[in-house]
Amino acid sequence: MTNKIATTRLTILLPAGRLPLAIMDKANELAKKYQLELYLSLTQNLRLMGIREEDLPAIREELAALGAQFKGPGKFPIPRVCIGVRDCSMGIADPERISALILEKFQGREKTKQKFKIAISGCTLGCPGVLTTDIGIMATRKGFDLYVGGKGGPNPKIGRRILRDLDEQGLVAAVAELVEFHDAHTETKQRMVKLLDHPEFPYKEAV
Repeated sequence: MTNKIATTRLTILLPAGRLPLAIMDKANELAKKYQLELYLSLTQNLRLMGIREEDLPAIREELAALGAQFKGPGKFPIPRVCIGVRDCSMGIADPERISALILEKFQGREKTKQKFKIAISGCTLGCPGVLTTDIGIMATRKGFDLYVGGKGGPNPKIGRRILRDLDEQGLVAAVAELVEFHDAHTETKQRMVKLLDHPEFPYKEAV
């Protein structure tokens, strides 16, 4: 009986789901060289599957040389976004811009406690799952509505709307407050929904 070779995976972070051509070409080259599978994840990242442990350092090095950043413990979560006003007839805002503003706010943060996700929708249809994500941002004609505490899984929860009609500056400030609250009240992995009833939670439901 042949022993199964132990393998691992490597996830390349793709802000706003944008895959740079140089990284795409290199990932394809490495997949052929090392006989890997390429997987575009539901969180809009690129995953290389079936990597032998001894090959991982070389693969990381080649991708990092092109500016690739990798998923790992403590990394701030890359928001999941829709295409927004750029290419959707329903779009009224640019989720990619909001994602960039949020990531810029937390650039250089040494460690972010798990476990929460962010989704941003360019209209009220909420295609990226803003209502079932820990922090959900929905563009409206009046600004941005902010939801918190949504989750999927076998027991899904619809997020609670806590703020309405925010401008970009107010939105980023509110997200920052939520992230800091999560950090201050979380010891291990914890979804936002479990913090909604905390007596010090900073926001009530916005009707």
